[in-house]
Amino acid sequence: MSDLHLGAHDPRAAAGLAADVVAARPGLTVVTGDSTMRARPREFRLARQLLDRLPRPLLVVLGNHDVPLWSRRRVLDPYGAYRSGITDELDPVRRVPGLTALGLPSMPRWRWKNGRLTGRQADLAARVLGDAPDGDVRLVAMHHPPGAGWLPGWDRLRRAARPDIVLAGHTHVPRVLPMDDCVIVVAGTATSHRTRGVPHSWSLISVSPAAFAISERYLDDVGWYTARVVDVPRFSAAMS
Repeated sequence: MSDLHLGAHDPRAAAGLAADVVAARPGLTVVTGDSTMRARPREFRLARQLLDRLPRPLLVVLGNHDVPLWSRRRVLDPYGAYRSGITDELDPVRRVPGLTALGLPSMPRWRWKNGRLTGRQADLAARVLGDAPDGDVRLVAMHHPPGAGWLPGWDRLRRAARPDIVLAGHTHVPRVLPMDDCVIVVAGTATSHRTRGVPHSWSLISVSPAAFAISERYLDDVGWYTARVVDVPRFSAAMS
């Protein structure tokens, strides 16, 4: 899930989200950034309350809205509030049976909206995913989806780390983007008012030896429901 934007959220969406995720019994819960609206203390408290209700293990990454906008803290300590309010891990790693996952902060403090990946992050991803056991799904989670100029440095990381699947957010519109060597899953906004023509949503990803099945869960007046399911072959499985 992505783009919670606590502080500018729909209370009904926020109230029912955790229960819907818990019911799915995920092996790993991933939140791809923008847990808050403007990185304010109250918003981090609200985000922490929601994150505490989500199933573990949990992997959360930084989004552009999780960095102070107009504040000297953006220069002096851009990630301090996020570290205190959400997690001290800026490059979280989670290993569960069959999956090695790495989260990366794609939001440098000197950019306002669009992201960037560094050479250090490409090297880190290559090490973490390179150490994955044979047959593991290699996953990278970050806020900005590759493409459309949002993420310089993506091609370098892609070549170095060879992820099987990339999870992102930022656009508030759910999408599944199969590529030649991986699949990009962009989550919509789970709780923000900024739904951009698509209902509140989150994505449930099921893994089989040969494919990913991405089920997009939408919210209507009755509750959460599966809107569509997209099946994408696993590139690494096809090559084995």
